[in-house]
Parts: sequence; C-alpha cells; structure tokens
Amino acid sequence: MSRVDDVNLSIPTAADEDEAAAIAAAVAAHLRDQQVAAAAAEDETDSWDGERWSFAGRMRAVSGCAARIPDGAPRDGWAAAGRTDRF
Repeated sequence: MSRVDDVNLSIPTAADEDEAAAIAAAVAAHLRDQQVAAAAAEDETDSWDGERWSFAGRMRAVSGCAARIPDGAPRDGWAAAGRTDRF
C-alpha cells in the first residue's frame, strides 16, 4: 500500500499527548481502510462463479433438468432465466 502524503491533519491545541495520539491513530486507521477498500475494488472482477452454481440448482429444482450455466450467461437472474432454453 502506498503512503498518503497529502493529508493535512489539524489537532486541537487543547488536546493533550494521549488525545493527539488517539486522533492520529483514528485518522490513520480510516485512511488505511480507504486504501484497502480501493485496492479491493480494483481487484473485483465481473464474475458470478459462486452464484452460477446456485442459479443452476434453482433451475434444476424448477424445471427438473440439470444444465451447465456458461460463463457468458447474464449475471442478472431474470435475464438468465429467460435464456434457460439455451443452456
């Protein structure tokens, strides 16, 4: 993770050492959480691998036939349900 250098932190003059340390720690934790969330968002792919199997199970329960759901099937359940004759 990269270090954030452009943060301007202003601590109240009335804060003692412990309070200032607590404020700095809270802000640092918040910035770290934002970096982790941003990194996770970059890593996300538009995939429904786990949901695909659930959809296949629901399709089998409703229609009585098992089908393999292709990778390119729509992620939206309603759109995929409209294409079950092609699976």
